[in-house]
Amino acid sequence: MTKESLLLTDLYQLTMLQAYFDHGITKNAVFEFFVRDLDKRKFLIATGLEQVITFLENLKFSADDIDWLKKTGLFKSDFLDYLRELKFEGSVYAMPEGTIFFSNEPILQISAPITQAQLVETRIINMLHYQTLVASKAIRMHFAAPGKQFIDFGLRRAHGAEAGLLAARASYIAGFAGTSTVLAGKSFGIPIFGTMAHSFVQAHDTEIAAFMNFAESMPNNVIILIDTYDTLRAINKLIKIAPILKKRGITIKGVRLDSGDLIILSKKVRKILDKNGLKNVRIITSGNLDEYALKKIYDAGAPVDSFGIGTIMVTSSDMPYLNCAYKLMEYNGIPKKKRSEGKETWPGQKQVYRYYKNGNISYDIIAMRDEIFDGEPLLKLFMKNGTKIESLPSINQIREYVMEQIKHIPDYLKDLKKTDKQYPVIISDKLKKCSDNLDKLIIQNEDI
Repeated sequence: MTKESLLLTDLYQLTMLQAYFDHGITKNAVFEFFVRDLDKRKFLIATGLEQVITFLENLKFSADDIDWLKKTGLFKSDFLDYLRELKFEGSVYAMPEGTIFFSNEPILQISAPITQAQLVETRIINMLHYQTLVASKAIRMHFAAPGKQFIDFGLRRAHGAEAGLLAARASYIAGFAGTSTVLAGKSFGIPIFGTMAHSFVQAHDTEIAAFMNFAESMPNNVIILIDTYDTLRAINKLIKIAPILKKRGITIKGVRLDSGDLIILSKKVRKILDKNGLKNVRIITSGNLDEYALKKIYDAGAPVDSFGIGTIMVTSSDMPYLNCAYKLMEYNGIPKKKRSEGKETWPGQKQVYRYYKNGNISYDIIAMRDEIFDGEPLLKLFMKNGTKIESLPSINQIREYVMEQIKHIPDYLKDLKKTDKQYPVIISDKLKKCSDNLDKLIIQNEDI
């Protein structure tokens, strides 16, 4: 990812910073990122921490940014001088990337002078929200069609270039085999996959000519799209040229179906391939697939080996956003809370403890930072005094971590149907008491 301008934020971040600066409100603050409710999901996967850490490490206004802010006439010259020297000097606690989490659990804590912690709010939400959304959608494909291969095909319909690129990263973390997005291969080391488009077939006078030309040009990646005109006629044409290609040392690796009744067609195609000695040719399907379509195909026993997942995943169309927030929890060592109806927060710095039963995760406890429980603490220190304290895991290590966790979630969390049963997230007594005391104090202060 290239270095970006700090002007990629909401204006109110900067107007608040001006007021903080003017009135000497510069003490340390603690903000937390969390998701209020899971809506249509049973759990979420924390994704995007690497991008957040990189963003904080490189936090700096450019001279051009400062010059542009000056031209707006909104900000004072001494404040702009302050911004010119601003850098991140705080600490970051977070759940390791790829951690399964639930409602109201902080997955990221920023502890820094309030001007720094406030400034980064918009971009941090932006980074964590989208990748968490996509990874949490992508993981559901495994529950719909266990043991199958999934490939990200979503770039062309993603909501912008960065979204398409990060969707490839998020889905790979969630266990996808790779992506069709070439830059994701270069940027993240994700395996890249590709076949051909219908236009390639249409550009030739015959399907056979298209198949032959592609195979000769891409002898190590012969995956043929067979539904441009008539799927069954196309597969029989492929059968005819397979021996010719074999004599030239070219092996057909797979065929792709992108339309029609994928269950019926895949069964017929598989039968023809097997009958003609092409049992190793894989069948790949695509075409607006989601976990519900996958489950239908899988339950019908369709002989599909790989699925190209695109639009519905990168847009998370059944749940296109998370009800997430980045809120102030402490200022100058004093716990803070929001009491807005429907948007209340739990105050203070927190830790999340996870408990297991019979090898599966059983329940979590959200506690205050200074409480000690015997469960597994999920929040770890990643940055201190503005410096990353250790190397972040590779994308493959994150992916393996996700896959390992999936082995330890109970079956009801894998059920695609929405049910009333929810994973237990318990609030500690001390945290409840802190919250109650703050309620009383806030009410008392409002009456003055």
